[in-house]
Amino acid sequence: MKHSTLCLLFRASFTPTIHRFLSRSSFTQQARKMVKPNAKKVINFAPGPAKIPQEVLIHAQKEMLNYDDTGVSILELSHRSKEYAALNQEAIDNIRKILDVPDNYKILFCQGGGYGQFSFVPMNLMKEGGSADYIVTGTWSSKAANEAAKYGQVNYVFPKPKMFTAIPDEKDWTLNKDASYVYYCANETVHGVEFDFIPETNGVPLVCDMSSNFLTRPVDVSKFGCIVAGAQKNVGCPGVTVVIVREDLLDRSLPCCPSSFNYKVVSDANSKFNTPPTYSVYIMGLVLKWILKEGGLTEMAKRCVEKSSAMYQVLDNSNGFYNASVESASRSRMNVVFRLPNEDLENKFVAEADEQGYMHVKGHRSVGGLRVSLYNALMLHEVEHLIQFMKNFQEKYSK
Repeated sequence: MKHSTLCLLFRASFTPTIHRFLSRSSFTQQARKMVKPNAKKVINFAPGPAKIPQEVLIHAQKEMLNYDDTGVSILELSHRSKEYAALNQEAIDNIRKILDVPDNYKILFCQGGGYGQFSFVPMNLMKEGGSADYIVTGTWSSKAANEAAKYGQVNYVFPKPKMFTAIPDEKDWTLNKDASYVYYCANETVHGVEFDFIPETNGVPLVCDMSSNFLTRPVDVSKFGCIVAGAQKNVGCPGVTVVIVREDLLDRSLPCCPSSFNYKVVSDANSKFNTPPTYSVYIMGLVLKWILKEGGLTEMAKRCVEKSSAMYQVLDNSNGFYNASVESASRSRMNVVFRLPNEDLENKFVAEADEQGYMHVKGHRSVGGLRVSLYNALMLHEVEHLIQFMKNFQEKYSK
């Protein structure tokens, strides 16, 4: 008897037993019940990991047990399979489409988070024995500069300020024409400072950490040598970091750079040199489709302005009850940071907001205060809910 026939006979005789076992399994019975989305009414204002569009989560839930008729979950799918290869390539193609990425740039999916890129950038782009210029405007660019100093000389473009409340005028910057690259963070989530312009580097490759405002507005990618962005703010869940790097910069890695973090190696393997964060790429792929369906970056940018403008209007019209410390020209569209007259009130604000279902409005532990994050998945009507709470809170405690 042929092997295939034996397998069929075995499966036919054994399958009813499996089904009887599974039908009695409380775990399986629970798994069969679809979890109702938003069973508890909350609005997630977290700085990251942040809110993911609900329709993306529902879609992921529906095909959790059987991805693309493969018979297995995406969590079980081999990264060498044709199904994952197609998923991976579609995500790359959609980033290229959404951002209009030029053909001479590679799009990589890396591990290690945005923090990992603080090291991976200098390991890949710092010339041996060379230097790099760092524009330090907040916590994350400061940490990036500290990491880069392990691999070469770091030049601070301007003296590190005592408080991060604005971006110094470019005329006060000192750039080194021989630098390997110039680095900056487009949006500082801790201090609520965001660039509304792309720095001019006079031919030196510009490297940007866009983790917290990636895909929130159109960007001229050709002005950058390298863009890095963790997915967990605007384009998915933790686990994958997008790197967009110009091809001519791929052969500059330092000897100490591990193969799995080497942009050239990762690029040559189409982000599958080692096992990639497959589920994170999958979720990101769904979010990218959502962005395209919603109207692309023009629509995302419009929504960002609407949400942040509404928030800042409340702060500015509060007669000092809510204090936004960042200068207006440098205010973040992503992370609205503010203070109340005293810490007691701030603690009450956090506690009462939490009771009302407004999650994660406490400021970063290093600076205190309050912070409301307005990433792509947050809708204007959700922000308006919080705004009404803020008005009621002011009326209650400003007497």
